Formats: sequence, C-alpha cells, structure tokens
Amino acid sequence: MSSVIYDRIRRNPKFDQLVQKRGSFAWTLSAIVLVIFYGFFLLVAFNPKMLGQPIAEGSMWAIGYTAEMVMFVFFWLLTFLYVRRANGEFDDLTAEIIKEAQKETK
Repeated sequence: MSSVIYDRIRRNPKFDQLVQKRGSFAWTLSAIVLVIFYGFFLLVAFNPKMLGQPIAEGSMWAIGYTAEMVMFVFFWLLTFLYVRRANGEFDDLTAEIIKEAQKETK
C-alpha cells in the first residue's frame, strides 16, 4: 500500500475507534493477568502456609496447586477471548477501514 492510503487510514475515524477499542481491551486483559499473577506471588511470599493446606479434608491437592492450575486455565481462556475478538470484531473493522481507504483512491 502507498503512503497516501496509509494517510487515509490514519485519518479515518474508524481507525481511531479501532485503536481505542483494541488498546483498552488489551490493557484490561493485561491488568487482570498482572493482578492475579502478582497477587498469587504476594500470597506465596506472605502466607505460604495457606497454600500448603489441602483443598478439602483428606485431599492430596493443596490450595496452591489448585490455584496455580486455575490460573493456568484462566490465562488460556483470556488468550482465547482476545484471539476470538481480534479475529472477529477487530479484523472486520480493519477490513472496513482498508476498503474505505482504497475506495477514495479510485
């Protein structure tokens, strides 16, 4: 694509909308991951005994193992959520922006 088309894309209000939506979504997911991840490590640092307790009486699974497995699955789900939205809403909006920029050229 030429620099003229790039300029048209940058001036399109939908481009600003795309950047804002994608950025706020990514920052929200990042904040969720960081809070959970660092919260877990703060728990490890300040209350390690709690993590060693079994999740139920007679259980072999400790709270720490369970929490880590839940975090692992949750982070994969967040990744899936981002990819699904990126491949759907964000890609559709990107295609519209490019199509409009190319129409102006013709």
